[in-house]
Amino acid sequence: MHILIIGAAGMVGRKLTEKLVKDGHLGGKPVDALSLCDVVKPDAPKGFTGKLTTWAVDISAPCTAGPMVAGRPDVIFHLAAIVSGEAEVDFDKGYRINLDGTRQIYEAIRQEGAKAPYHPRLVFTSSIAVYGAPFHEFIEDEFFHTPLTSYGTQKSIGELLLTDYSRKGFFDGVGIRLPTICVRPGKPNKAASGFFSNIIREPLVGLEAVLPVGDDVVHTHASPRSAVGFLIHAATMDTAQLGWRRNLSMPGVVATVGEQLEALRKIGGDKALKLVRREPDELIIRIVSGWSQRFNAKRAAELGFTAETSFEEIVRAHVDDELGGKVA
Repeated sequence: MHILIIGAAGMVGRKLTEKLVKDGHLGGKPVDALSLCDVVKPDAPKGFTGKLTTWAVDISAPCTAGPMVAGRPDVIFHLAAIVSGEAEVDFDKGYRINLDGTRQIYEAIRQEGAKAPYHPRLVFTSSIAVYGAPFHEFIEDEFFHTPLTSYGTQKSIGELLLTDYSRKGFFDGVGIRLPTICVRPGKPNKAASGFFSNIIREPLVGLEAVLPVGDDVVHTHASPRSAVGFLIHAATMDTAQLGWRRNLSMPGVVATVGEQLEALRKIGGDKALKLVRREPDELIIRIVSGWSQRFNAKRAAELGFTAETSFEEIVRAHVDDELGGKVA
């Protein structure tokens, strides 16, 4: 099996690559070729003995998508995107990468299939940002899309295109709406949701973190470990079960910021909690207020997607996977 990961240098892309290399197979078929691309050249994964191609590419640049799919990968993971906060501040860049780049990837697959039959599985990472107010207490699978950010709009359009290209038989697409992935390892990024990870990650290693919103903010989260599980299941599931409703909201843990902080205290102690500094940010507060909060991901659960059941479980997954089981 040949797998292409677009956005392979990102956090989820790296973890997905590591999992595929460790397992050595996807859906019962051996992974003997990996193509990894991102705006910066991804690192070669340790331990992979199959055919490996890595390169740096801007998916929004003309004529770059064609070479990515010229090798006719069996499964394509499209993870590349400009994150929410950056897409909101830089309107042109957000639409160029998140919409135009996505369309070029879809079109490249279509054009490749016009040469000779080609029908890959494509997994697209969307977002719960496709939803917008007024919200119900719980967002059901049938809730309407009225995104209140540019990022959410771009992802929503990507979902519609995925369904149409699948309907036309150009590829076999599955879109997964990720909750906020937390706790993200590494350094803070420009995502408006980044503080959800920052207020856990930094204090656990003895560093200060800024909290830009109130303790009563409610959000749905899943760990990086679960995100990789979502992707692999989407790549291997029987898509006949989806019909033409090709996009799914993923399950996750509903928690307030206050509940996040309590989980931090339980695992890192009061000394970790004291490292969280409250500093309101009006832009972040406005963006977050336009997000949906609680999800009933019944359809995804019925189709076999799983996540953690408590925020403490999410924090412990971070400690185990990133900190060697120890906190500062």
